[in-house]
Amino acid sequence: MKLEQIITISGKIHCMTGLCIGGSSNGPETGGNGQEVIKNPLTKEPYIPGSSLKGKMRSELEKKYGSRRWNKESGKFVADEKEPCGCGRRNCMICVIFGAYKNIRALSAPTRIIVRDAMLSEESRAMLRALLSENGGCLERKVENIIRRDSEMADSPRTIERVPSGVSFDFEIILRAFEGDDPEKMAAFVKEGLKMVESSYLGGNGSRGSGKVRFEYAVVTEKAGGR
Repeated sequence: MKLEQIITISGKIHCMTGLCIGGSSNGPETGGNGQEVIKNPLTKEPYIPGSSLKGKMRSELEKKYGSRRWNKESGKFVADEKEPCGCGRRNCMICVIFGAYKNIRALSAPTRIIVRDAMLSEESRAMLRALLSENGGCLERKVENIIRRDSEMADSPRTIERVPSGVSFDFEIILRAFEGDDPEKMAAFVKEGLKMVESSYLGGNGSRGSGKVRFEYAVVTEKAGGR
C-alpha cells in the first residue's frame, strides 16, 4: 500500500475536573492510596499515556457503532460486546483506524492511527512547579469512602491521587492515509471519537467526578514526505 497523506491532529487536553490516569495501585486498604497518577520516572511529572486516549476513543466509538468478530460456525460476522472489534473489513472505520483486534489477516490493515503520550504543557508545568514549591506537592489527593447501608456511616476511606483541574497536556495524533483511503472521513471519525470522550471521561473514577476533559486542537494535512 502506498502512503499518500499524513494528517496531524494536535493541541491541548484541558482537565475540567481532577484526572485519575494510569499509575500504580497500592491496594484499597484503609488509609492507603487506591491509585497513584502515572508519572515520568525521570521528571516525576504526570502525563497521559497515548494508549489511554486511544483506548478510550475506540471504546466510545464501539459503543456507538458496535464491535464484530468472524464466527467460523455460521460463516458470518457477529456482534461481540465483550471484546474490541476484530472484523478487519475494509469498510469498518474502527478496524481501519485503530486496528483489527486479534486478527492477523485483517483486510483493513495496517493500523492508521498513532497516538503520542501527552505531556504537560509549559504553562501547566510552571504552575505545578509553583505548587510543589509552596505546598510540597502538586497533585490532588481525594479521599473517598464507602457508605455503610446499615448505619449510613462512612467506612473504608482511601486516597485517590489526581491531576488537579485546570492543568493541560499537549497531545498529538497522527493519521496515515494510504492509497484508497478517505482522509477526510478518517479525520472526521477521530474527531468524533474525541467529542465522545469529552461527553464521557478520561482515566478512572469517571462515575465519581473524575476525568472530564476538553480538547482544543488544529488539523494539518500534508502529502507523505512533507511536500
